[in-house]
Amino acid sequence: MSERAAWAREVETHRKIRGRRWRVSDPRIPEDLRQLLVDELMDARRAVGAAKRADDAVAERAARDRVHDAKVALGERGVEWWAAEVDEAGRADRRDRARRVLERRTPGPKWTLDDAVEAIAG
Repeated sequence: MSERAAWAREVETHRKIRGRRWRVSDPRIPEDLRQLLVDELMDARRAVGAAKRADDAVAERAARDRVHDAKVALGERGVEWWAAEVDEAGRADRRDRARRVLERRTPGPKWTLDDAVEAIAG
């Protein structure tokens, strides 16, 4: 068994909330970057609600795309971050979505954009 496969067996990949199974965020994401992604996710969710209240379909679509970008960057959607083998297309998609989120939110002085993307998406 590969080291990654052994690690994947030890980590929690899903949680059950009110009877539904939900993917958890990738635990390898550094805490400051994880919080930045969560902040973007919550802002995007609020933007979805505001767009729906305003009956603005274009703004709603843009906000939903932001939600999806944040969730993929967190590892809650897209490729299974715990899988022993992750295809390069899936990893590239996660990198692209993480980059889009980080271009909207500065990762701080500790991180360059490229380093932050690599820390999130590997």
